[in-house]
Amino acid sequence: MTGEQGGPASADGRRALPLRPAGPETGSRHPSRFRASGLRKRHLRAHVVIVAWLALALPAAAAQQSLPVARWLAVHLFLLGAVTTAILVWSEHFAVALLHARQPDKRWSDARLAGVNLAVAGVLTGVWADVPLLTGAGCALLIAAVAAHLVVLFRMGRGALGGRLAPVVGYYRAAAPALIVGAVLGWLLATGRAGAGEYAGVRLAHIHVTLLGWVGLPVLGTLFMLWPTVLGVRMAERTSELAPRVLALTGGGLLTAVVALAAGWRWAAVTGVAGYAAGVAVALGLFVRTVRRRSPVSAAAVWMLGAAACWLFAGVLADLGVLAARPLAGAQEGVGSLVPVLLIGFVAQVLVGALTYLLPVVLAGGPKERAVLRAVLERGWAVRLGALNAGVALLALPLPGPSGTVGLLLAAVAAAAFLALTVSVLGRELRGKDGGGASRWPVLLGTAAGASITVLAVLVANSGGGTGGPAVAAGTGGGATASRTVGVALSDMRVRPARIEVAEGTALRLKVTNTDAQRHDLKVAHGPATPLLSRGQSRVLDLGRVTGNRLAWCTVPGHRAAGMTLDIVVRRGAGSPGAGDTTAAHGPSGTATATANGGPDLTAGFSRGWKPRDADLAPVPGGTVHKITLRAARTEAEVAPGVRQQMWTFGGTAPGPTLHGAVGDVFEVTLVNDDHGMGHGIDFHAGTLAPDRAMRTIRPGQRLVYRFRADRAGAWLYHCSTAPVLQHIGNGMYGAVVIDPPGLKKVDHEYVLVSSELYLGTPGSTAQVTKMRQDAPDAWVFNGVAGQYAQRPLTMEAGGRARFWVVAAGPSDGIAFHIVGTVFDTVYKEGAYLLKPGRPGGSQVLDLAPAQGGFVETTFPAAGHYSFVDHDMRHAEAGATGVVEVGG
Repeated sequence: MTGEQGGPASADGRRALPLRPAGPETGSRHPSRFRASGLRKRHLRAHVVIVAWLALALPAAAAQQSLPVARWLAVHLFLLGAVTTAILVWSEHFAVALLHARQPDKRWSDARLAGVNLAVAGVLTGVWADVPLLTGAGCALLIAAVAAHLVVLFRMGRGALGGRLAPVVGYYRAAAPALIVGAVLGWLLATGRAGAGEYAGVRLAHIHVTLLGWVGLPVLGTLFMLWPTVLGVRMAERTSELAPRVLALTGGGLLTAVVALAAGWRWAAVTGVAGYAAGVAVALGLFVRTVRRRSPVSAAAVWMLGAAACWLFAGVLADLGVLAARPLAGAQEGVGSLVPVLLIGFVAQVLVGALTYLLPVVLAGGPKERAVLRAVLERGWAVRLGALNAGVALLALPLPGPSGTVGLLLAAVAAAAFLALTVSVLGRELRGKDGGGASRWPVLLGTAAGASITVLAVLVANSGGGTGGPAVAAGTGGGATASRTVGVALSDMRVRPARIEVAEGTALRLKVTNTDAQRHDLKVAHGPATPLLSRGQSRVLDLGRVTGNRLAWCTVPGHRAAGMTLDIVVRRGAGSPGAGDTTAAHGPSGTATATANGGPDLTAGFSRGWKPRDADLAPVPGGTVHKITLRAARTEAEVAPGVRQQMWTFGGTAPGPTLHGAVGDVFEVTLVNDDHGMGHGIDFHAGTLAPDRAMRTIRPGQRLVYRFRADRAGAWLYHCSTAPVLQHIGNGMYGAVVIDPPGLKKVDHEYVLVSSELYLGTPGSTAQVTKMRQDAPDAWVFNGVAGQYAQRPLTMEAGGRARFWVVAAGPSDGIAFHIVGTVFDTVYKEGAYLLKPGRPGGSQVLDLAPAQGGFVETTFPAAGHYSFVDHDMRHAEAGATGVVEVGG
């Protein structure tokens, strides 16, 4: 027995989908009771709101290729506006039906719905207008409204009769906290409170909890009952048994993934997404077994819901592959490319398919009217289905040329066609069933159309400037004009350089390049702006003659607040740095605000939880034989403020652990190759032995024992011995061995500083290797991190004596080690003393070629901040600097 009023009968005689909820007075499901309760009018009003949000999303989507905030706006108009409203309405409706519960008070239901839509408007306006207070207020109101919705869902279960599919309500209850978490994470992103180091994980967590939680969970739950209903068949036998299991898999997996992503635990996130995928697979298996060879109630709804479920499964599998293959910072690009696939292929298609079936059921007064409305909504459904899914396929596949734009256009045409059909159905209902509808409907349509036109106008107005002609500052006069072009890099939530100084009246051009995994743009205040740039793309902004200070920033929501800004400062008068200087003057610590080649911004802050490399030299271990295990592996590390990089390491750090011993000690080093991508070897300069076996390259999973006796004192280098050695050292596979000279006196503090070059980019890539061969590093560093001891100084007390062991790891540059404010009275270089205490002379620099080492000693006379630098000032200004903080 089947029927649309109550849905097809289940195997035990119960209805699969009781679409007519019980009336508040008697529990009757008769259509007259449904109309008398006023639910039909409320559904009608709610769906007018949904259509209005969709109408606003379409023009924003059309502008997203040229203006990044339009992309954000399109996604959130659709998800936060249309989809959230639909989920709120239908989850409450289905919960009443599935639990056989009393209908909630309509006034409070309307208040919750109004609160959600007001909150969404506040969030969208706050982000668009860059008003963090409004954004925060909108998020708070959204959280409050959804929390109230969650309370209602739980209260419905008290005293309700329940039913075979009552566990499906658990999906709606689990989805509400997902939206609350998504709102909190979205607020952190939009207001810049997610720091540069945590941004990637927080953004990925936000995407997952919103798409797979707030949207994915209620859709999966609803499909357990909606799928057999639109097929017109009995519900599968194991539905009530499998539904809770699927919720445990998807909900538990999602919780694991979101927590892990926010915390930066990639493999735990992979495990969580795998659990979610397993739950979706179980549900799909049940849906496939439900299909019978008979005419469905709505063929359009069946095909759309089926295609949407397949896109969900494909998207989750692709997401799993991206997270497993890339670190979180790099996974943003891959996951970001999946968002349009899930939004259109899954979310939009589910919305279209569900409304195609459900709107006639809840709006029509009888079977005849229901058939008429369904016929309207199914017009041209096969063509629309083909266009939408072809568009999604073009977006999903890595095809060259304008395939993505064509795919987006196909999907937009299909969506617009359904939107037009929905408008005609809602208009018919307003005109035919409501006495005042004929007069109010033009007002509703006019409001939606006016809002759409307003959004379009704002988008066009704010996209002005583009990459067009120069933006000349007010007050510029005639005469000869100096011109200057500055390269600007966008990456890691920073603009590099973060500050550019120019002489007054200079004609300034910015060559802007995005080197990041995610897309960015750059907008100059009262001037031109680039379009949204993908990785590797560049645009030139011509600012004309600059006579006043200017500010530029990335307009992607949250990026400016997170620190993606550029100050253009005009110098007036003599005595300023030269016109070619793009760095600020040195501060007390000797740091620079930016490097001339667009390297790391040393004035930025390190990520929350970051700790500097301990520079203290550990005492010589007991005994004369020292056994050490070094594992060769790839590790992601913060190598400059806010800049994370994959490094090739010994022992998980770059440089590797410092080995310390005395003359005559034996070192037994076990090298284990945990790098599944390549072979590695090791070379200890402190030992003498035939390199044929000890320094051979071992394959992934292999190990070797390297045993040598340290017969001579000194500061020695060790490094990977596998060719090309330049790349292996340049990517972090180096370290120091300190062998004390006999009779070495104790000092108050003993430090180890390994100098090296830093080459950003994908290890082994053509771009990175080119920089290595041209000796053009992005920074010079001590102990693997640019500027770390400038922000976290070494400490000691006045009058204390310190020894600084220094090793130049290169791979190409040496070092001229100098401490500002002191003189070295002891210099030991390459196994010999050049200067000892008691002699009249002093030393200012320990100069080391690549692979050389030694130490210097000095006494700090008074409290203060003593900068230490590589006195090749190119190196010092680009990261090879630090501070010794001497207390009183």
